[in-house]
Amino acid sequence: MPNLPDQTGRRIVVTGSNSGTGQEAALRLAAAGASVVLAVRSTEKGETAAAGIRAVHPAADVEVRELDLADLVSVRRFAAGIVDEERPIDVLINNAGVMAPPQRFETVDGFELQFGTNFLGPFALTNLLLPSLLRAEAPRVATMSSLAAIPGRIRFTDLQWERGYNGWRAYAQSKLADLLLALHLHRLTVEADVPLVSTAAHPGYTRTNLQSAGRSLGRSKPVRASTRALPFTQAVEQGTEPMLYAAVGPNAVGGAYYGPSGPFGATGPTTTVSIPGSARSADLARSLWAVAEDLTGTRPPL
Repeated sequence: MPNLPDQTGRRIVVTGSNSGTGQEAALRLAAAGASVVLAVRSTEKGETAAAGIRAVHPAADVEVRELDLADLVSVRRFAAGIVDEERPIDVLINNAGVMAPPQRFETVDGFELQFGTNFLGPFALTNLLLPSLLRAEAPRVATMSSLAAIPGRIRFTDLQWERGYNGWRAYAQSKLADLLLALHLHRLTVEADVPLVSTAAHPGYTRTNLQSAGRSLGRSKPVRASTRALPFTQAVEQGTEPMLYAAVGPNAVGGAYYGPSGPFGATGPTTTVSIPGSARSADLARSLWAVAEDLTGTRPPL
């Protein structure tokens, strides 16, 4: 979707929008006329990203707000600030995430870092922002998953990876959880007969700092992203396309999954992709949703 539909008059929240696909999405949405909230853990980096957007589009309507998805107090504070303004949120893009730390870390609330940041934080944020989303004429929630969801499994007996931590498997679980979030939210909105559309996307193999930032945690020297797979990767501009389509594509539909159309789903133009077998169980999604409600203390006001 090289040219986005006009977004004038719409307000869009993008998490993790100070770099990578989040920053690219914020840039293009602002260029299309949207009022964009850059929801970021580091407001300093967020202001730098906002300045970069304004340098390209001087009239861009962007604002920076602090949001740490690894801290439920921060999530509640951010959501309360949005809801109290009584302005509709047209689109929430759950984009932020962390990938494969070499050792087990915990969030402020004691959750395994990836499960907490990639899934529980966005889960709580989505529930808490629903009042603002449901004020909009055609609200949408787009949640970023990953090809890693395909081998992912939900370890209900050890969701926090307190035993036998494996960074990549924990990442796969968190991204499968994101896909299940999007799919079950779609089912809930259909059952409640509300107009909100819940979609999911994955970026294929897109070159961003995600590949190195998480693996650098706890190390004395940052890990450099590998160049071995370079021929089978794509730039951030192309990798952001599925998320943008899921978020504002006029033909995107609830419960659908969007990603690259090339070999193995790694690169290429955006298309509708099959829901992996790991995410097709409605019972699995329902069970995970119930657990997440208990862990975060949030429920959708539907």
